[in-house]
Amino acid sequence: MTANVAKLPSDINNLEGIKNALGAYAKDIKLNLSSVLREAPESGLSMKQIAGIALSSAYATKDANIIAGIEGEFAGDFEAHELEAVKAATTIMAMNNIYYRFLHLVSGEDYGRMPAGLRMNVIGNPGIDKIDFELYSLAVSAINGCGMCIDAHVAQLEKAGVSKSGVQHSIKISAVINAAAQAFAIN
Repeated sequence: MTANVAKLPSDINNLEGIKNALGAYAKDIKLNLSSVLREAPESGLSMKQIAGIALSSAYATKDANIIAGIEGEFAGDFEAHELEAVKAATTIMAMNNIYYRFLHLVSGEDYGRMPAGLRMNVIGNPGIDKIDFELYSLAVSAINGCGMCIDAHVAQLEKAGVSKSGVQHSIKISAVINAAAQAFAIN
């Protein structure tokens, strides 16, 4: 059995680079990357929202190949403050997903009544449209597996008028990006 050597991030600078670097076992993931990273009229998501969801999902995977490819494909579509907001959604959710997943899973109810004492100002003032920030936060929360955060973001998105198809589309993006990162981990 010969070992597959994963390509270095410099070899992957766009979506095609990601797909070309994935092994044959990830054929479905390659096809899904093409289908979820485009507009779907029923979802109501714009291409920029799709790109932001893909970027936040890539950052959440922590995989250098995925980050390089998705950044190469989409980062140029964002102004500096918008890209900072994508990164802010990813990092604040990295903290919140751990904390609120703990509250959800711990047996003692007392922890839920205690003040978090964690700074989360960026959620209230993300510097971009609140719906976009919520979409990015939802995608990261799905990858990180925090049910409380997923419920909170879905509620905010539905309250803002995002359709169930739009919510589902964002989760499909995060699922496929995460699967591509997994494929690189075992490549």
